[in-house]
Amino acid sequence: MNFPPSVPEIPVQSIDAAVAYYTSCLGFTLDWGSEAGGIAGISKGDCRLFLTNPNFRAGQTNVAPVVVWINVESRVAADSLFDLWHEAEAIVVAAPEDMPWNLREFTVADPDGNRFRVFYDFTSDLG
Repeated sequence: MNFPPSVPEIPVQSIDAAVAYYTSCLGFTLDWGSEAGGIAGISKGDCRLFLTNPNFRAGQTNVAPVVVWINVESRVAADSLFDLWHEAEAIVVAAPEDMPWNLREFTVADPDGNRFRVFYDFTSDLG
């Protein structure tokens, strides 16, 4: 059985503030949702995320910060996305770097401290 893509739930303090950051700095699109409803769906290509505020999460145990890994298709894609997000004034935690575990990765954060580790697995490039 193949699993469909997962949709992480990202805990934020304010849907409106989070949507503003994710759309202006990270290039996501607001698909639906609002502060009043406590949840919003955003997307960028095949990547979908749910943003939820404290009222929506009441009684749950999920709190910020969370880490979401985003797997891109090449080194060029990782570096290009970093450049795009950096130019859009995303909160950069770590610039692109080849790691000893054969991932080229970088990390950005949102204003709530959630982190996105973007990576390319270059194991197959090693021969």
